[in-house]
Amino acid sequence: MLLPLGFVQCIIRYSMSHSNANASSLLVTNFSRIESLRIERGVLDLACGQGRNGLFLTRHNVPVTFADNNEAHLQSIPPALAAAGISPQSSECWLVDFEAECRAGNNPLSGKSFDAIMVFNYLYRPLFASIREAIRPGGLIIYQTFTVKQKQFGRPNNLDFLLQVGELREEFSGWEIVHDFEGVVSNPDRAVARLIAEKPSD
Repeated sequence: MLLPLGFVQCIIRYSMSHSNANASSLLVTNFSRIESLRIERGVLDLACGQGRNGLFLTRHNVPVTFADNNEAHLQSIPPALAAAGISPQSSECWLVDFEAECRAGNNPLSGKSFDAIMVFNYLYRPLFASIREAIRPGGLIIYQTFTVKQKQFGRPNNLDFLLQVGELREEFSGWEIVHDFEGVVSNPDRAVARLIAEKPSD
């Protein structure tokens, strides 16, 4: 059954398993930051792909909105959770093309609010302002993607998809920095910027 455009409710079951084999080390290492939030609006896994990071959060009882433009990827998420076997909880799958919406002059995040937004291995600069706005005061941005130094390691090598030095930090200037890293990580070697920051409460 195909997902309709927009929000669809994915009623999922999951266990209290603490498996984190596929989740980003940034998310796993800093999970206590999310635990300390008062979760009322859930977490947006933006450009989630097959949802490896959002799946990690749902296994820890955090509601997630999985957002992507790939319908097949979104369809794989409820079975992945059901396969773990478990007490009911609901999250949302959102089939959305953020870039097409922005090019059409729309803000795809308009009217939406989240306790945290996480973005991994994805960069579309026109979304930055919308992301900042959609995080509720006191909420978190969790962001990791490639920098211009990635070109020495191969793809991605298009500057449209690579952060300039200090760019990610600048986009969230004025927020309280929780974690900030820019450099080369291994296994495999890649050049990334990582940021976790808290939106001012005022």
